Amino acid sequence: MSWWETVRSGLAAIRSHRLRSSLTVLGIVIGISSVILTVGLGQGAQKEVKDQIDALGSHLLIVSPGSTTSSSGIRGGFGSASTLTIADATALADPEAAPDVAGVAPVTTSSVSLVNGDTNWTTSLTGTTTAWPDVRSRELSAGRFFTAAEAAEGATVAVIGADTASELFGRQSPVGQQVTVNGTRVTVVGVLASSGASSSGSSEDDLAVVPVGTASRLTGSTSSSVSTIYVEAASEATLAAAYQEVQALLATRHGVTTADADFSIATQDSLVETANSTNRTFTVLLAGVAGISLLVGGIGVMNIMLVSVTERIREIGLRKALGAAPRIIRRQFLVEASLLGLTGGVVGVVIGIVGAQVLPHFIDQAVSVSLLATTAALATSLAMGVGFGVYPASRAARLTPIDALRSE
Repeated sequence: MSWWETVRSGLAAIRSHRLRSSLTVLGIVIGISSVILTVGLGQGAQKEVKDQIDALGSHLLIVSPGSTTSSSGIRGGFGSASTLTIADATALADPEAAPDVAGVAPVTTSSVSLVNGDTNWTTSLTGTTTAWPDVRSRELSAGRFFTAAEAAEGATVAVIGADTASELFGRQSPVGQQVTVNGTRVTVVGVLASSGASSSGSSEDDLAVVPVGTASRLTGSTSSSVSTIYVEAASEATLAAAYQEVQALLATRHGVTTADADFSIATQDSLVETANSTNRTFTVLLAGVAGISLLVGGIGVMNIMLVSVTERIREIGLRKALGAAPRIIRRQFLVEASLLGLTGGVVGVVIGIVGAQVLPHFIDQAVSVSLLATTAALATSLAMGVGFGVYPASRAARLTPIDALRSE
């Protein structure tokens, strides 16, 4: 019997028991589609995290203040101290002190209410320098950023985020219009393009950016401390060198060692790795559940093939009596088991791909279809069909013609 005849015979045997074969395939379908969607959810989440962190700026170092300790010995979290200043940012921008640093943007943040006529909106007021858009890789959709002269004199000008502009001005252009901040009129000179990213639980598109001096005047602050210093390395290759330079320079300025530093430095890589480690844990957990579904499907294939061997004992005996070798009988049942596994794999892949397109509309989470995962799923379904069909096929091949023909 040729391979083509074996495949045709296997298809005929499967079609003769459509309902039973469909139920057998169902377990593999569920397992394969679950694996594809699980891996897709994990990869989608990792890509989303990376895109959001990349939107914070390229080759970025984020310098935060250290923690405070109260008189009762209670320590605050990172960022609770006021150990970073404008002078620190100025020192880091010196190319002789930090040659691998391309740009520095100190930032002060506070929550303020912006008022436009009868409309008000509470947002984050960000005080910074003219280096901010380059360091943070932000572009403008309308207007301009404030100039160095405006920053030096503390002009009452602001650049607002896309979400802030939408809440305060609706469909109108905010450029050239004024908003009131704590009783002071501030002119909107530009609107930031949407980044779609978030940081520390707040949207990067909901903010008002003003010069540092303007921010201090609007909030009534007299402190020279800043909440964060964003440092851009000259390139990805010099990110590690820039990290060492920033750490050494700030430690020297603050009179501390790196072991007891009153500041912390985070990189994009560390942020990505922290976020992705959680995603990988959940992906592995869900993939384990999907793997159990695959195992159940494989056991179903073995069960149906054992039943098929029992039902077709007389057919096996007749074929052997007519000269069919054990390897032909073994191949017959292995082909049937492989067809069941492959059919389940193909249907499972189709459902997984369709689910990857539909699911994001319901859970607001990207799902990436991995070619490697899809190929591996198909190969796994075929391997399971073969693996779980070996025993039933071997059992059929071992039957003697006389015993098979005598069976009732």
